[in-house]
Amino acid sequence: MLFSSIIFLFYFLPLVLVVYYLCSFSVILKNGILLIFSLFFYAWGEPKYVFLMIGSIISNYLLGLLVHRCRNNKLLGRLTIVLTCIINLGGLFIFKYLVFVIRNLNEIMSFTLKVPSIPLPIGISFFTFQAMSYVIDVYRGDGKVQRNPFYVGLYISLFPQLIAGPIVRYRTVAEQIKFRRETLDKFVVGCCRFITGLSKKVLISNNMAIIVDRIFTMNSNGSVPMTLAWLGSIAYTFQIFFDFSGYSDMAIGLGLMFGFKFEENFNYPYISKSISEFWRRWHMSLGTWFKDYVYFPLGGSRVANKDKVIRNLFVVWLLTGVWHGTEWNFILWGLLNFVFIAMEKLISFEDIEVKSIYKHLYAMFIVNLGWVLFRAPNLIEAGKYIKSMFTFVSNGFWSNYTYMFLKEYFIFFIAAAILSTPFARRVNKFIINKAKGYKILEYIYPVTIMLLFLICVSYLVKGAYNPFIYFNF
Repeated sequence: MLFSSIIFLFYFLPLVLVVYYLCSFSVILKNGILLIFSLFFYAWGEPKYVFLMIGSIISNYLLGLLVHRCRNNKLLGRLTIVLTCIINLGGLFIFKYLVFVIRNLNEIMSFTLKVPSIPLPIGISFFTFQAMSYVIDVYRGDGKVQRNPFYVGLYISLFPQLIAGPIVRYRTVAEQIKFRRETLDKFVVGCCRFITGLSKKVLISNNMAIIVDRIFTMNSNGSVPMTLAWLGSIAYTFQIFFDFSGYSDMAIGLGLMFGFKFEENFNYPYISKSISEFWRRWHMSLGTWFKDYVYFPLGGSRVANKDKVIRNLFVVWLLTGVWHGTEWNFILWGLLNFVFIAMEKLISFEDIEVKSIYKHLYAMFIVNLGWVLFRAPNLIEAGKYIKSMFTFVSNGFWSNYTYMFLKEYFIFFIAAAILSTPFARRVNKFIINKAKGYKILEYIYPVTIMLLFLICVSYLVKGAYNPFIYFNF
């Protein structure tokens, strides 16, 4: 069930809110309601895999209790963490990577192993990392063990961030599960944040998706002129940002409606002046997870020599590529980021005095190239597309399609470019700060939010194209 769907907006969400607030006098009832609806939300898309979710909840609840009891015994504590990784990552491997491994063994080693058909459970990468976060935080003493299995279930399955994050670490919400407070301010801000995210998704990302899918399909069937290839790559750069950041905004907004405060997941990554800075601003919850649970335990940057720093970065970015998908292009995408981040760290790139515009252009060039690897269905198609971006002898330079897409969607490109910067936030702050003296300004923001919601609904009602990139991650 997508957040950007009629059934969620007008049936599921209103029902949850009504039942939840009718039970607002009891935190136990509120949490019970959220747990039931979260499991129903997951079962809506994957009825049989709700048992996988329940199995994850039960196993990690028991592992949390076990690791708490073994904390004073270093050997048993570490063995429990190893067992936690085996159970959680083992399940992730079976459902997400087993087919990929068998297929490649057949191709590389000439095996004849039967390739099973295993549908990918929705959001398995996200809830697996959250479950591991709970047990590891208990082991480290960063969070108290939860003796109520239903609260562990709520943490792992909470529907606002279940499908595509942000990845909520246990330490950040442990107290909120039992002691959060809902307020009118939180609810109103949450509604506005949700509609902002919905608008990003429906109005910008979905329209960019039309261009992207058409151009990538055309290139798969032959080759496209250079300008059209660049237009497709730029459109995808906007599509993935507004798709994912829009979903994160909706998740954070929903959390506020129910009294939760989730950490931010994006901070205008497209204003970055290095690849390192980009990844401090993009999907921050995933970056923080890898930093806390992989990079720092390996030694991080505080190691005796730079060789180990490079090793640590390599491990993190190899795992980041693998986490994102089950094709070699995702691994190459992760390694591409590793190469440039390692280079920047070795030469202290961010301290080099070069005009900001040049650093920004460099960062966006590499990011854009990386997104082509990310979008292409496989390495062959990625190479073919990149070739179209940098040659025009056989495929030509200009296309009438380039003109047509720019003419039809130029307003969306302009909006995407502007909203990729802090401009809208500054305008919002200006309106709020000046509203007290000017009556008309007090109505601009709520009227704009309501108009955006109505426009989004009109798009959804008429059945506009509504893909979601991170749906199966």
